[in-house]
Amino acid sequence: LLSALYESEEQRTKVRCKVHPTRKRAITKTDFTEYGADMTILLTYYHFLDDWRDERRLLGAAGARLLEKHHQDLKQQYPRQCRMVKKAVYGLRKAEKENCQELDRVAGYTGQILRAIFVVEPDVWTKHLAAMGMTLGKFIYLMDAYEDLEKDLKKGCYNPLAQLSKEDDYEQTCEEMLELLMAEVAAAFEKLPILQNVELLRNIIYAGVWVKHDFIRMKKAEEKEKHGSL
Repeated sequence: LLSALYESEEQRTKVRCKVHPTRKRAITKTDFTEYGADMTILLTYYHFLDDWRDERRLLGAAGARLLEKHHQDLKQQYPRQCRMVKKAVYGLRKAEKENCQELDRVAGYTGQILRAIFVVEPDVWTKHLAAMGMTLGKFIYLMDAYEDLEKDLKKGCYNPLAQLSKEDDYEQTCEEMLELLMAEVAAAFEKLPILQNVELLRNIIYAGVWVKHDFIRMKKAEEKEKHGSL
């Protein structure tokens, strides 16, 4: 998205990687490739921290310790993103511990995280990129909650859709919420002057993001049919 918006020149080369060290692999880089990698490290760092603080997983503690030096470097390089992501992560943790069922509030924290990283530097496109990040973050959070609902209910874990799932129109309400959020993502995207890879990006926004939803609905239908035939 960022490479296409800012028309960053693609640099193609071949390198050896840790996964395939025997022969060189073709790679394509832009000015935003490293930025994407850095933001992935930032989010992974907080994911590890959550695993340790919430469930005392040793892998989480080890992972956070491994990435601590990178995290400190990122705080120097991207102070705004790191500050906003940290604030949103702790806000989300607090809301989940309170068993918050206010969907817009709890999903909004993930929206704040994506809004922070979608905007590399404030400029003329900030408004639209921030809107995309905010609504896409909410969509991702609610989609994950929708997928994990049955598992969370069985384990007694937090899920923001727990109360809503008791309603008769639960499935329809979820679908309408998700559709509305992606409509807002699409509306913000279409305001950006993107030409490069625009059809690929549209395919993701209009179709790709629904693959998981369709798969979940299919599994639920199969389970219902299976139990109905017993």
